[in-house]
Amino acid sequence: MTTALEKERPRLSFRAQFVHRIITFGALFQRPMTLGVRGLVLDSEDRVLLVRHTYVPGFYLPGGGVEIGETMLQALARELQEEGGVHLLGAPTLHGVYLNRRASPRDHVALYVVRHFRHEGQREPDHEIAEAAFFPLTQLPDGITPATRARLAEVLDGEPVSPYW
Repeated sequence: MTTALEKERPRLSFRAQFVHRIITFGALFQRPMTLGVRGLVLDSEDRVLLVRHTYVPGFYLPGGGVEIGETMLQALARELQEEGGVHLLGAPTLHGVYLNRRASPRDHVALYVVRHFRHEGQREPDHEIAEAAFFPLTQLPDGITPATRARLAEVLDGEPVSPYW
C-alpha cells in the first residue's frame, strides 16, 4: 500500500539513483556514520532559501556532508556559501538532528535555523546547483520535497519534531 508521503516523493532518474548509491557506498569506507547539515535560511521578508540540484528532482534546503576534520557549523557555513551565496553573520540555532533512513540507516542530518546572514545575490547555475533562490513562505515552488515541507512546518508552524528526516 502506498502512503501519501510516498506518492509525493519525486521519482529519481536512473542516473540520480546510481550517483546516490556510489556516494553512499563510498561513504561506507570513509566513515561508518554519515553526517550532513542543512540550513533553513529565513530572511526579513519571510522568504526561505531553497536550492534545486542538477542530479535529483525537487527543491531542498541548502546543505551537504560534514567533511573529516570539519565541525557541523563549519560545514554549514561552507555549504550555505557554496550553494546559496549566504554568509553567516551570527550563530544559527540548531533545530534538530534527524535520521535520514531514506538515504541510509546510518545517515544523520543536523538542521540549523539561520536568520542572521549576508546574501551575495543571485547565484549562477553550475554542475551541482541548477537554481538557488529565496521564495516567499506563501508561494513555495512546485516540487518542494516532503522533508523540506516537514522541516518548515516544524520550525514555522510548531509541528512536532520528527526524529526522521
